[in-house]
Amino acid sequence: MDSDHYRSLAKASEGFYREKGSKFLSFAYPVETEEEIKDKLDSLKKQYHDARHHCYAFVLKPEEGREETYRAHDGGEPPHTAGDPILNQIRSFQLHDTLIVVVRYFGGTKLGVSGLIQAYKTAAADAISHNNIIEKVMRQSLEIQYTYPATSEVVQVIQRYELTIEAQRYGENCYYKLGAKLRQKKEIIDQLQQIKGVRML
Repeated sequence: MDSDHYRSLAKASEGFYREKGSKFLSFAYPVETEEEIKDKLDSLKKQYHDARHHCYAFVLKPEEGREETYRAHDGGEPPHTAGDPILNQIRSFQLHDTLIVVVRYFGGTKLGVSGLIQAYKTAAADAISHNNIIEKVMRQSLEIQYTYPATSEVVQVIQRYELTIEAQRYGENCYYKLGAKLRQKKEIIDQLQQIKGVRML
């Protein structure tokens, strides 16, 4: 991942793998926060409450002041036989902001360590294969307040740096929440601070 772009999933998708009677249902999601991840995990646990194992891994892109966040959870399987193979699939496709969950229904025959690793790897890969990998621009939010006469100069900066407008309010004091490319953030702040009537929030 370079400083501006990262790879992620376009949508939610599902996959499936069967081995010796055990069924592995896999679910891949684009996610942005750990709260969103928790919601998706809770929802799957309710929907598939009768499954023996709910295993998952996720990788969230680094943010300003935060390193890349990732986790691998074995869901009751032997250590490193479920979460790690799922995480390794996310890594092999160089994905960020991605959650993959694999739900296992035990079929009565133990698969052994190597069998489990292969099963969780294959199930995770199948969910990814039913998705599209897209390239996203890494952005950081900026919030500004400005007086109405400064509007035209603020708009010029927005257009010059191709900023996205995430929220806006107009009045005596106007407000913008802007999405900026991460590596350009300092330069954009410098430009905005030179405009009379602009205050960074």
